[in-house]
Amino acid sequence: MIILPQSFIGRFLHRRALARWKTAAHEVDQRDLATLEVESKMAHQILRDAGRFKLAADDRLNLPPIGSEAFARPPGTDWSWRPEIWRAPFAGGGIAPAKPKDKITNEVVIFHDCKRAEISLRQSRNKRDIDLTAYSLDVEVFHFDGSYLSLVIEIPSSSCVGLRKKHLIRLDAIIEKERPTKIYARLNIKHGPNTEQVLLTLPDAHDETSVEFDLAYSHLNEKRAERMWLDLMIEDPAMNKICIRDLTFSRHPRSEI
Repeated sequence: MIILPQSFIGRFLHRRALARWKTAAHEVDQRDLATLEVESKMAHQILRDAGRFKLAADDRLNLPPIGSEAFARPPGTDWSWRPEIWRAPFAGGGIAPAKPKDKITNEVVIFHDCKRAEISLRQSRNKRDIDLTAYSLDVEVFHFDGSYLSLVIEIPSSSCVGLRKKHLIRLDAIIEKERPTKIYARLNIKHGPNTEQVLLTLPDAHDETSVEFDLAYSHLNEKRAERMWLDLMIEDPAMNKICIRDLTFSRHPRSEI
């Protein structure tokens, strides 16, 4: 039978063990040497295993929590989202080789025209103190004989509810690269039979990057907005590893002048 430490029996046994060693510490001068030697070995074993447990437990407890929705949002944000691949474990762990239109989740699909698919998508655990989300998505490319490589991120339909041309759609990401390369972000909004597209280049001066898609100059039909997705297009991906440590979206109205 497994006794949970937070149960009544678990707490009772813990109090008894603490009382036993507290008493032993007070009576150490009264113990005969044979008993003292046995208890000293027992104490050493407990300290060794408890220390090992403490280190492992602290390491796990200090990891970013699974499922976290914590991230900075601009003032006035009325919708925000972090894709599941950065929040929760993926059952398969990854895809290798990643073929065109392979899905790592229902939200993230890879597109490319490479005949030799020396491309992998892997989820890895974030472990840094500064990480706000539990997982990263690693894109690793070796030989590449195609003309394009992109990740398509399907954004929930809730992003289109109440969508107006006065809105800014903000993309925040933390992206590490083994070697410099340009990454372009194209926001697509389907409204009726038409699709509005806004293309921006992600700033790459720092790992932390953000862009805002301004819908003011688009031809968006506000009454018919129904679907939104993002294309992350990687330029010259060969022999590179790109670690997307976090990726979030938020929507907020433009400041009135």
